[in-house]
Amino acid sequence: MDGSVRVRGWVGSFGQTLQMVDPQAANPPRRHPSAGNLGAAPRAVAPDELPDPLPTLSFPHGDERGTPAIRFGPGLDNDSLSRLIGPLEGSRILDLGCGSGGAAVAMARGGARVIAVEPSTTRLARARATAEVAEVHVEFHHSDLADLAYVRADSIDAALAIYSLSQVQDLPRVFRQIHRVLSTDAPLVIALPHPTTTMLEWEEEEQNSPWMWRPHWSEQPIAWRVAGDEGATHVHQIADVFTALVRSNFRVDTLLEPRPSADSSSLHVDKLHEWSPPSVIIRGRKVGV
Repeated sequence: MDGSVRVRGWVGSFGQTLQMVDPQAANPPRRHPSAGNLGAAPRAVAPDELPDPLPTLSFPHGDERGTPAIRFGPGLDNDSLSRLIGPLEGSRILDLGCGSGGAAVAMARGGARVIAVEPSTTRLARARATAEVAEVHVEFHHSDLADLAYVRADSIDAALAIYSLSQVQDLPRVFRQIHRVLSTDAPLVIALPHPTTTMLEWEEEEQNSPWMWRPHWSEQPIAWRVAGDEGATHVHQIADVFTALVRSNFRVDTLLEPRPSADSSSLHVDKLHEWSPPSVIIRGRKVGV
């Protein structure tokens, strides 16, 4: 691997879907202490028009419409998948890579005590604004996903990582830290881009069907850029994730490749999803102490 990043031809720069108000402007809003910072907060401004469909790999970034909710992937039945986390009321939950804060706020509304971690300062600012608007308490931290020194060992009842681990190359390092902070038998729920779908491109002119553009074994990350945000997705094969979890003392009890709903309004739904699942969902439970 030469460290280079390939940008897929269809991954371009889309219209801004979230505008940030200058915090230095006159009479800026003040953050509630629950937002984790008493400084001025940016405000999320809804666009007049929604953008074209967004790259699946950018999920959930670029789509901050409506009420925050726990969303596991483009077009999925989120209500049925939420049962994988377990009861929210009174639970202490770790949200790894909280993005714009939709899942963290939804869990806090359900009665959970949420610790949200986000490496991106831009996304963290949006998440804090989301929590302030929703008037819920979320404990936010700006840090690497494997840097959880501020979380006590065996103190977390569930952990959630929605597409955020695709931004991480070294999964075992993250899994070891999550294992340390989870209580025994507590779940870690992971959603990742499905590796099969990342191998496909759409061919309109010749066969009106997908074609394979990327080898199954490629370790080269795929870059995306959307709504003023960008990232590089590391494609993790399902077998590699399973093996890393088991070696980190997790027992895998759930592996799902859910089919998106045909009438989904998700901006990240793509016609490729009629051929291959966009997401893979894996739940592991901590073994030992």
